[in-house]
Amino acid sequence: MKKAIEKTHKTTHFMHTADVRANWYIIDANGKILGRMASEIAKMIRGKNSPKFTPNADTGDFVVVINAEKVRMTGKRENLKTYLRHSTYPGGQKETSFKEMISKHPEKVIRFAVRGMLPKTKLGNKMINKLKVYAGDTHPHASQNPKLINI
Repeated sequence: MKKAIEKTHKTTHFMHTADVRANWYIIDANGKILGRMASEIAKMIRGKNSPKFTPNADTGDFVVVINAEKVRMTGKRENLKTYLRHSTYPGGQKETSFKEMISKHPEKVIRFAVRGMLPKTKLGNKMINKLKVYAGDTHPHASQNPKLINI
């Protein structure tokens, strides 16, 4: 007699945004290098650090960054990095240096770096809202019990 061959079907499980329970993480940017830190934050916000990652769903976690004013860059990058924006009027291009940006709006430096590493779609626009950046070491998200992550 022939043995019955047992068939096992392997299926891929895709997560839906409603099924995901997002965790909260806190990162201290004191003395961290901007690009390396931003790439790790983008992975967490996108959900790539989880085995339940689904490219077309928001499966990421919330990230709180404190001490944004103390982030640094390597080499001559602190002097060379500029941020460009345009008012859509002729001759309306404005340029801001990294040093000026870090002194006036340190939150924007980290937000721009992480935003550049997320998808340029509607989903990416939703994901960037999971990033909370604060210049100092205090934040209003203590009730979410964020876990401290060392990058």
